[in-house]
Amino acid sequence: MLRPLFLAAALVAGLAACDKSPGKGDKKDASTAPVKLVVGAEDILRVEANALASGPVVTGSIQPERKADLRAEVSAVVLQVLKENGDVVRRGDILVRLDQTAIRDNLGSAEDNARNAAQSLDQAERNLQRLKTLRASGMTSLQALDDAEVRRNGAQSELSASNARAVLARQQLERTIVRAPFDGVVSDRKVSAGDTASIGKELLKVIDPTSMRFAGRVSADKISLVSVGQPVGFRINGYGNQEFRGKVTRVDPSANDVTRQVEVLVSFSDAAQPKVAGLYAEGTIESSNVQALTLPESVLVKAGDKASVWRVKNNTLNQVALQIGARDPRTGNIEIRSGLSEGDTILRNPSSGFKEGQTAELVATKPPTAAASAASSTAKGT
Repeated sequence: MLRPLFLAAALVAGLAACDKSPGKGDKKDASTAPVKLVVGAEDILRVEANALASGPVVTGSIQPERKADLRAEVSAVVLQVLKENGDVVRRGDILVRLDQTAIRDNLGSAEDNARNAAQSLDQAERNLQRLKTLRASGMTSLQALDDAEVRRNGAQSELSASNARAVLARQQLERTIVRAPFDGVVSDRKVSAGDTASIGKELLKVIDPTSMRFAGRVSADKISLVSVGQPVGFRINGYGNQEFRGKVTRVDPSANDVTRQVEVLVSFSDAAQPKVAGLYAEGTIESSNVQALTLPESVLVKAGDKASVWRVKNNTLNQVALQIGARDPRTGNIEIRSGLSEGDTILRNPSSGFKEGQTAELVATKPPTAAASAASSTAKGT
């Protein structure tokens, strides 16, 4: 009775041993093996040599070439401010009106004095001519004639002085109206109606937004590399990664006594330029260009101060350590000093799932077939 039970137990044990056959272990090994990577043409990048620009760093701000600080030329009360910050103005537009009351009174007094002086001169001139006639007939003395001539000269001087005071009063009257010196934009309003404007007080600023330039500064120890006409690539705070191009138009002949930096003016090379003054800008004066291997920063795998890329060679994926150099300010690409050769193929989008030695198959991107295109059109139509 025990023999059939023993045989059944042995059979069960044998089946259990079969369940632990190498097949399941192979399945586990297959799941941990690297999966073959299929790479299309849009996923790879060929390493090429490009012109790498380098030179001194320049920092500064965007400033207008044409700007005017309009100040009061007479002491008067501000009656009206006609423009606000940001308002567009044309040459000759009235911006500020000052009180003319006192100046008009001065002008009226000066004109009255000028008329009186003119009458006095006319009377002195007639008296002088009369005495000259009498002197010719011997009916007056030479002393009387000299006195009449002195009085005529004095009246003439008084008339000149009165006319000068009247002209000055008219000029002061005109200066109570502050006008725009050129086409531009009001950038900084300093006064309001009711303020007292003394001579020299700043009223407002007008800038020409079409005359912007990059007013930068370069370290004095790099100024020997800078010269007029060199191209400059720079970025402006507030404009993201947009790159602006320009060229050096002037190098200041003296360095700042405190910062030991030299001012450099850079004009815009293209029509695209900011319309706001005072924005911070930073760039590089391209004093030299060399051929070097460069790559976009997005293809690099960085770990601390180390960098690497995933290279595809002989259908095998390898992680290659790199020695990187300067960043090209024009393109944003990074110089590759060692680790790669021209013509190497690397992956554009590195992933943490890539494995060293993983098989990578390069496939050409095929255009869609006519049937696929027709099916796509039909799906869009529905």
